[in-house]
Amino acid sequence: RDDPDMGEPIPFVPKAGGGGGAGGGVAQSYKCNECGKILSNMANLELHANKTGHSDFEESTKAVKPLTAEEKANKVEEIKALLKAKRTEREEAEKAESIESEKARRFMGQEMAKTREQMEREALKRDALMRKKEKEAARRERERLRAEIAKDKLERQANKGKLKTTLGADGYNPSAVQYDVADLAEGVVAPKKAFKADPKKIDEYITKVSSYKAGGDGQKCLKILLAYVGNVVDKPEEEKFRSINTENKAFKTKVKPFLGAKALLVAVGFKQNEAGDALVLKEDADRDTLKETKAKLEAAYAAY
Repeated sequence: RDDPDMGEPIPFVPKAGGGGGAGGGVAQSYKCNECGKILSNMANLELHANKTGHSDFEESTKAVKPLTAEEKANKVEEIKALLKAKRTEREEAEKAESIESEKARRFMGQEMAKTREQMEREALKRDALMRKKEKEAARRERERLRAEIAKDKLERQANKGKLKTTLGADGYNPSAVQYDVADLAEGVVAPKKAFKADPKKIDEYITKVSSYKAGGDGQKCLKILLAYVGNVVDKPEEEKFRSINTENKAFKTKVKPFLGAKALLVAVGFKQNEAGDALVLKEDADRDTLKETKAKLEAAYAAY
């Protein structure tokens, strides 16, 4: 910053004997100190540097002789031959790579096919083993049933046609309607006892239904019971609400299987019709009992 001539250009001082000239001279070309090649201009220098990675250059007074037409033609042919060789080499490499890729693809396909076949064989073995186990289980069950039936026959013979056993979790012990010998002789079948329920036990019935927690079954049952009782309380003049179809899917799956559900309906005044396919509200059903039961069902449903 303090030198007055800092901004002036630096004069060119040729190297002693540089580029083969003695005593200096005008620079007419550039020389690569790493390979000794003479380059005619800066463009060729940059091309050479990019192509070879060389970086050590100097100016030279040696003039580059321009190529004759024949030399240019030979140079072009040489470059074309070089490009053709490079292209052929690249195509061969791509062809070899394609072949290797196809081999790898076929190998993977074969391995996947083998794996799939092995999995299918194992699945067939598992299925065969499962069928074998099922057949064996069915055979044992048949043998057990035969033994139970033979046992029942002996028990009937010993007890004048009656069975003392009931249905148990350990085996087949039928608990059909028991007949007296006199009834059997006359062809008379003992009638089923009427289903009874106590209105005083409505709280107990609701508690039983609420105890079913798996899958929310108890809450679903409470909802349907509330609909049955609520419809009768809210719309007593509607005749359709005074009858419950016991053969439909909702009753069979969400009411009938749960202890206390049917008992609650009977306790509030419903009774089985003669056809046995519906519960009908009795004419003398207690309205207060119906209203109280509706309130209790609403509370149980909310507290579930």
